Amino acid sequence: MAHLQRTLSLGSVVLFGIAYMTPIIVLGTFGILADTTGGLVPAAYVAASVAMLFTALSYARMAAAFPVAGSAYSYVRKAINPKLGFLAGWAVLLDYLFLPMAIWLIGAAYLHSAFPAVPQAVWVLAFIGVTTAINVVGLRLAKNINGALMLVQFLVLVAFVVLCVHYVLGDASKPLWSLEPFLKEGMQLPLIMSGAAIACYSFLGFDAVSTLTEETRDPRRTIPRAILLITLIGGLIFIVTSYFVQLAHPSTEFHSADSAAYEIARNIGGDLFVSIFLIGLVVGQFTSGLSAQASASRLLFAMGRDGVLPHSLFGRLSERFGTPVGSIVLCGVVALLALQMDVTTSTSFINFGAFLAFTLVNLSVIFHYWLNGERRGPRELVQFLIFPLIGMLATLWLMVSLDHLAIILGLSWLALGLIYLGWLTGGFRRQPPELSFEEA
Repeated sequence: MAHLQRTLSLGSVVLFGIAYMTPIIVLGTFGILADTTGGLVPAAYVAASVAMLFTALSYARMAAAFPVAGSAYSYVRKAINPKLGFLAGWAVLLDYLFLPMAIWLIGAAYLHSAFPAVPQAVWVLAFIGVTTAINVVGLRLAKNINGALMLVQFLVLVAFVVLCVHYVLGDASKPLWSLEPFLKEGMQLPLIMSGAAIACYSFLGFDAVSTLTEETRDPRRTIPRAILLITLIGGLIFIVTSYFVQLAHPSTEFHSADSAAYEIARNIGGDLFVSIFLIGLVVGQFTSGLSAQASASRLLFAMGRDGVLPHSLFGRLSERFGTPVGSIVLCGVVALLALQMDVTTSTSFINFGAFLAFTLVNLSVIFHYWLNGERRGPRELVQFLIFPLIGMLATLWLMVSLDHLAIILGLSWLALGLIYLGWLTGGFRRQPPELSFEEA
């Protein structure tokens, strides 16, 4: 039997995780966060970072206990119960299935700002059509091209921050160091938490490195450390970037909150920089959407192959292209919902699934180590009970802070999952089929 070579170091895994998160997204969602928090975007990212750090600790604990692919699905299934594991996988499926929609919607919003004569729907359809065609054919971008595109994103991000600093220094009335982006008179905690609930969208993917388990040296140590480093580095990037952008544009007034960074880029860098920024962001959204659709289609294929979803639709590969065409096309069809949704609702809807999965992973730590493992010393009390409880309560708080429509849609998705689980298990009398990720 062929096995993947364990060649990845800690640095390689961390770089993969940061790239998967697409750091430039902090600019893509800045406007809706500023609008939601009343101009306190960095405060929202601080709250999100704290919540994500406790959850990342739980992911690290479970990755050490079960160094297998599958992330939340595998952890909950093995630590608590196969049926609850199915629901964790169902929540993750929500992320995978609808993430391309949100990515393309953000890219389309910025292109519409740059070319207002072209309807936003045209850009959405273009994103869906091109990426679906590429994924069906099975064209894979070379690693060095992906690396180059990632470098472009980082350079644009750094340039944006530098120009924000230059802009602030050029205005004597604006101090470079201020607590205003974090604390100011009249701030409301519920609004900050609502912003944090949206800001967590930027962190999605910090756990994706668990899929590299079979290719990583000493995965029981490397993967947990990578998860924590990715969360810390990502949080630092988001907080620092949003801080300087908030200083440069403290107002919450934008022509369009969905594409606010486009307006800010023009103010701080003029027409030339706004073009560079737009290219960087759209390239980032395109490559991110391409990867997200490919990942979602592979998950759907794995579920179809293992009998979790109908095999005839999801469990087959194209004889011509060797790709899961049915799953890829379904992702494209689902993304058509972007024609009727805005960025706030779409990102919040996705976060509902993430928060549900995060909550169950935190609970898994308690079950695996504290209850079943009976590791109950003073140190273990903190590591395996208090910390995961904090993470669980934080993610639940973020979940109820989401956009109301997103909560309704998320609960509907969960209800659909419960109904499907009941059918799949004969009225919950037998265990659901186990999903295998090794060949997906």
